[in-house]
Amino acid sequence: MGRIFEVRKASMFARWDKMAKNFTRIGKEIVIAVKASGPDVATNPALRRCFQNAKSVGMPKDRVEAAIKRAMGKDTSNYEEILYEGYAPHGVALLVETATDNHVRTVANVKSHFNKGNGAMGTNGSVSFQFKKMGVFKLKAEGQDLEEMELELIDHGLDELGESEDDNGNPIIVLRCAFTDFGRLQKELEDRNITPISAELEWIPTNTVPVTDEQAEDVSKLIERLEQDEDVNKVFHNMG
Repeated sequence: MGRIFEVRKASMFARWDKMAKNFTRIGKEIVIAVKASGPDVATNPALRRCFQNAKSVGMPKDRVEAAIKRAMGKDTSNYEEILYEGYAPHGVALLVETATDNHVRTVANVKSHFNKGNGAMGTNGSVSFQFKKMGVFKLKAEGQDLEEMELELIDHGLDELGESEDDNGNPIIVLRCAFTDFGRLQKELEDRNITPISAELEWIPTNTVPVTDEQAEDVSKLIERLEQDEDVNKVFHNMG
């Protein structure tokens, strides 16, 4: 237990653009979750995760309900989740998660972003071996006994527990588990009436590439370009 390892944060675009992007991303995730396992949150843990994340970013209830209705409609888009791999400048590895209803458009756009950002798009497996997919839960730190929590959750899939900060510098607790243990840890938190700030599946780098501030700016420009694409959900990197 301690200060949990996190890679250097890339620069983010304006707050309102980020909020709109989160709403779009979560809306797509709701559609995918409902189409996969139905609209009942009691039997659909992926949908419960979407609801938690919608609440954490202040997504209006009517937008959440609209996404559910779209998913249940006959004419709604069928989103396909595709992972793209590549390198940013200075040897930094990137994984780009997308949700798209037109993979031809998406792959062309992602490739263009890599080229314009002085990066290089790779093939399947060329980058992903440097990451491991994990469940990541972020909790409010107030009132939590970290040592007790770690001991109690380790039997429910907890792999790492540590302290960090949110985007506003407030202290938070970060829990990580193996991808296959996400549901177990999510259920245990629910049973304890602990509502995460967010619950995500993330690609965590197994090693990092050290960069200078100037090099980090080069990488961040490419990440920002990718993140602003409407088909891109998240971008993960191993910049140290």
